[in-house]
Amino acid sequence: MRALCWHGVNDVRVDQVPDPKILNSRDAIVRITSTAICGSDLHLLDGYVPTMEKGDIMGHEFMGEVVEVGHDVKNLKVGDRVVVPFPIACGNCFFCEEKLYSVCENSNPNAAMAEKMWGHSTGGIFGYSHLTGGYAGGQAEYARVPFADVGPIKVPDGMTDEQVLFLSDILPTGYFAADLCDIKRGQVVAVWGCGPVGQFAIQSAFLMGAERVIAIDRFPERLRMAREISKAETLDYEQVDIMDALKTMTGGRGPDACIDAVGMEAHGMGLPAAYDRVKQAMRMETERPIALRQALMSVRNGGTVSVVGVYGGFMDKMPIGSVMNRSLTIRTGQAHVQRYMRPLLERIQAGEIDPSAIITHRMALDDAPKAYKMFRDKEDECVKVVLKP
Repeated sequence: MRALCWHGVNDVRVDQVPDPKILNSRDAIVRITSTAICGSDLHLLDGYVPTMEKGDIMGHEFMGEVVEVGHDVKNLKVGDRVVVPFPIACGNCFFCEEKLYSVCENSNPNAAMAEKMWGHSTGGIFGYSHLTGGYAGGQAEYARVPFADVGPIKVPDGMTDEQVLFLSDILPTGYFAADLCDIKRGQVVAVWGCGPVGQFAIQSAFLMGAERVIAIDRFPERLRMAREISKAETLDYEQVDIMDALKTMTGGRGPDACIDAVGMEAHGMGLPAAYDRVKQAMRMETERPIALRQALMSVRNGGTVSVVGVYGGFMDKMPIGSVMNRSLTIRTGQAHVQRYMRPLLERIQAGEIDPSAIITHRMALDDAPKAYKMFRDKEDECVKVVLKP
């Protein structure tokens, strides 16, 4: 089959690789009909996530048609259309029973490696380094899906791929970001990053009762999407001082909750941004926590900061004194996608949210290297690419 493979920093290629096979009685094989490039895939492309190996198949947002199932998979059959969540979860361990699916304790065969990096292991993730299991991803013609009796959700008749594809990651992740904020009706929420996850975090905050959402970015097409599709107020951080602007817009108090939907490769202005770029380039820190620092300093006293932008290791100059002295709450995590898939599917069916509205580019799998470059470099107003194997 054809698959997009990592060959090194800024080097991904479509290669011919062996077809996946059933390895466990709870596996399924899915023929991919739609897959997408996620912002967190760029961290792999840029070399900021360790333990990638030459030939690793990329991609963790995918869906398709079941073509084979293991004998213990009773809930799926050949021919079913399914969306596959990016965290791999067994469904039986302590964490799965607590609906903390992204930290499943049985799905990462490289748990010892992850423990050295993070203290404890996460669950497995498709196409996202050997720290999270070394699983082949879904930017390919076919994928093996472990624990297929737990993860995938069937697509109802009459629904298109583009209506449901983002249930695999970015829609639940955006919703999770807002859910972590414990939003009360009438509150003000600020969102750093107007990429796909940021757009869904904005829309989810409104669904949960926020009165105002203020979105922060620098790219005109993303700010325009935040205003026109997600209905947020917007700030361009290259044009205004974000902390001052947020105080002004909230009567001096600050937002009730702040969401970091950017993560380890945040951009910014001034000396702090330059400091982080130099330290990250020299591998003296793994993150550029510019957006996170701003969120922590901007949220109101007693407020909540939700972090769903991906971070991988260690960062510098964190305002822990602000967190402690101002009674702040930080909540974070890889989204527990399986928890949200069905409720969000029902919201899509009810017309409360239209995930397809954020798609800006549709391309063939063979064009994936070009698509990665375009997405990374923000060319042609690219916000979200869907690939068709």
